[in-house]
Amino acid sequence: MPTRPSGGRSLLAPLLILASAALLAAHFSFEGDTYQHCHYLGPSTRMYVTAWAAPVCAVVGALLHVRLHRRLPPRPPTWQTRLSLAAACTTPVLLLLQLAALYWVYAPDPAGGQDCSGLVML
Repeated sequence: MPTRPSGGRSLLAPLLILASAALLAAHFSFEGDTYQHCHYLGPSTRMYVTAWAAPVCAVVGALLHVRLHRRLPPRPPTWQTRLSLAAACTTPVLLLLQLAALYWVYAPDPAGGQDCSGLVML
């Protein structure tokens, strides 16, 4: 008979999914790193790190949720089970946003790499 996960392990999945949401928010807060005095600098290292770490945390959290709750016998839901289920249900939407953010890190400069307006400054 499978054993129940301890409280810490059952909360790890929603914590990883929450961490991925926080990393996504941090990534968008670093948007100001790309321009300085209307000169395009490109994405910063912290933009690359958060863009890659966010979907990794989301996928690991979702896989951990499935692994922990797949083999368990049915039981009355607790707040930990409900929290884990709510986090797992929001993961697909969160993952789509994170993959879009990852794409935008590697997308070409929308201004053409010249300045804030896209016009070539001579």
